[in-house]
Amino acid sequence: MTEEIAPRDAYARATTAEVVDVTATGVVLDRTVFYSRGGGQPGDTGVLRWDGGTVGVTDTYRLAGLPTHVIEGTPPQIGTAVEAEIDWQRRHLLMRTHTALHVLSAIIWRDFDAKVTGGNMEPGAARMDFELDSISVEFGREVEERLNAELAKNHLIRVLFLPRGEALSDPDLIRTKVNLLPPAIDPIRVIEIGDIDKQADGGTHVRSTEEVGTVHVVKTESKGKGNKRMRIEL
Repeated sequence: MTEEIAPRDAYARATTAEVVDVTATGVVLDRTVFYSRGGGQPGDTGVLRWDGGTVGVTDTYRLAGLPTHVIEGTPPQIGTAVEAEIDWQRRHLLMRTHTALHVLSAIIWRDFDAKVTGGNMEPGAARMDFELDSISVEFGREVEERLNAELAKNHLIRVLFLPRGEALSDPDLIRTKVNLLPPAIDPIRVIEIGDIDKQADGGTHVRSTEEVGTVHVVKTESKGKGNKRMRIEL
């Protein structure tokens, strides 16, 4: 098993670790600060350093349930002590983007009673799809105004780990149209944003909404009946 630091401390930038496996696609460590892509959030990039070498990490994903660091160059051997360090500027931008998406979904849920049907993000840009009957440029402007007003309130963000039964007993906790949580996950990691949002989520977030900055709704699109898309940029 790999000790994953990011779910509990998204601000950890580096850690010492030991290489426990080298596969055809990457390196597995006994602990890591790298986030494995999932839930619409890309995997972290960065570097692995050790006595005698340095390699870049171009992606992080799960292989057989374990975070696997995709590298460019010759990997360190099994048993090598390394320092694993993420590209912090990229990660922090992803954290800001992810938090912006949560507040966006909270506003659409609270004010328009619509669930999320899909989403994806890159550093500083993202899209989210909602179960809405219609969408327009004017609607996008209205949502942008509401979104930035909530972000400016500096809501504090907490990471909670709730027993599965307790988490699923809250009807507001799963904002997606389909519950994507595998049955084996227990406890469930929950992101709480002040008093406006509380969602099951595995990704990384900033400490407060003020840290997100200003967000722009750059495009609204219809993707079919009951499926409308909003694109945002920081």
